[in-house]
Amino acid sequence: MSTGAPTSQKTALEFKSTSLTVPVLLLASNDISLIDQQLKEKVVQAPEFFKNSPLLIDLQKLNAQNLPIDFTEIVAIVRQHGFMPIGLRGGNEQQNGDALAMNLPQHSLHGSNAPLVNKAPAKTLPTPAPEEQKQASQSIENKLVTQPIRSGQRVYAKGDLIVTATVSAGAEIMAEGNIHIYGSLRGRALAGVLGNVNSRIFCSDLQAELISIAGIYQLSDDLSKYPAHKPVQISLDNQTLIIKDI
Repeated sequence: MSTGAPTSQKTALEFKSTSLTVPVLLLASNDISLIDQQLKEKVVQAPEFFKNSPLLIDLQKLNAQNLPIDFTEIVAIVRQHGFMPIGLRGGNEQQNGDALAMNLPQHSLHGSNAPLVNKAPAKTLPTPAPEEQKQASQSIENKLVTQPIRSGQRVYAKGDLIVTATVSAGAEIMAEGNIHIYGSLRGRALAGVLGNVNSRIFCSDLQAELISIAGIYQLSDDLSKYPAHKPVQISLDNQTLIIKDI
């Protein structure tokens, strides 16, 4: 017989609102062959970076120009190249239905992708108390590397990463904070890997295969217009990487 008394039960889960940084595939052409070829070229440039990477597919540019495309075909192509599609953004009714049939959610346009009209002012978090700032600074684990980082090597820092030597092609360096490179950067450098959009990359000689801040990246073909052997700093502004002379 039930007594009606409440049963003590340990909490096994909870739901939280959060913001995750994932690559977005924003299509500007409905030429399937061209998309397939250019995806292949991108993956060849940084295979480890793209391997099993989550990917949000954005069709807003195509639909704004009334360029038809089969969403199921796009999903098949990106999976062939090792990506893991996590949803659709900017789709029409048919494409949204196709996504749901494939158990892929529909993401709304928001944040920096939303129209600029009536945009709410940015909110500012309260400044931590001095004691909280002290505790936070003590928890940062910066890393200093004085030896060249060779092809195939990977270095990770929970705070800032300072490299006083060269980062070779095929090497990968990652930091939750900033990255400073006093030699040549010929490999891949990823700052703010946990989503810190204020992280920066400082580099004496930019010849990188890939640079990334908080998941926003550029590949070597995007960087070819910047002269080598020149100190630069790289920051993130409104989902765009900014490269400036130091």
